[in-house]
Amino acid sequence: MSRILIVEDEEAIAELEKDYLELNDFNVVIENRGDKGLETALAENFDLIILDLMLPEVDGFEICKKIREEKDVPILMVSAKKDDIDKIRGLGLGADDYLTKPFSPSELVARVKAHMSRYNRLVGSHIKENDIVEIRGIRIDKTARRVFIDGVEKTFTTKEFDLLTFLAENPNHVFTKEEIFREIWDMDSIGDIATVTVHIKKIREKIETDTSKPQYIETIWGVGYRFKL
Repeated sequence: MSRILIVEDEEAIAELEKDYLELNDFNVVIENRGDKGLETALAENFDLIILDLMLPEVDGFEICKKIREEKDVPILMVSAKKDDIDKIRGLGLGADDYLTKPFSPSELVARVKAHMSRYNRLVGSHIKENDIVEIRGIRIDKTARRVFIDGVEKTFTTKEFDLLTFLAENPNHVFTKEEIFREIWDMDSIGDIATVTVHIKKIREKIETDTSKPQYIETIWGVGYRFKL
């Protein structure tokens, strides 16, 4: 049974989320304080973490950052704050998705299932050891899920790696943000496609010499993005 950690200080909300997730056969652990949530997240193994932004002791941003330094588990950040800057910051720190309160429990369950399904397919897939994508100094090792830029290894989150690999394997093809969102996040673009923009920005910071003049991932204004050969 898949294990999910909910870090949420509002006990009523946490219990409601737990009830719906357990009805869908998930094993759920709840922590109501940020420091305890971080401790549990690092000490135990979970298949997905639902992380509230505003928490006592340690906030969701810091927790997300600390988890990403050690683990690749999918993180779904939730918050009552609707400001884009908070979404951008959360996604930039490595969160895989961002839900704004209030949201329906069924939407939460759908997001959880989508992220876990994709993650499980990726880590459980059997890929040949020599499955490498290499383009102009970028070496993507799909087997080990590692990226090297001119021989130097760079650290990528799960979604950053998936997005870079997808674009690199389809060079010179222009994809809209909606198409990328559906492909990488494995759901229709009913969510916030600003997620795509944030992840493209983070990838460029790691692979481009000059992010103002990208040599790999090109913006096609009014359409989307393409990876240049």
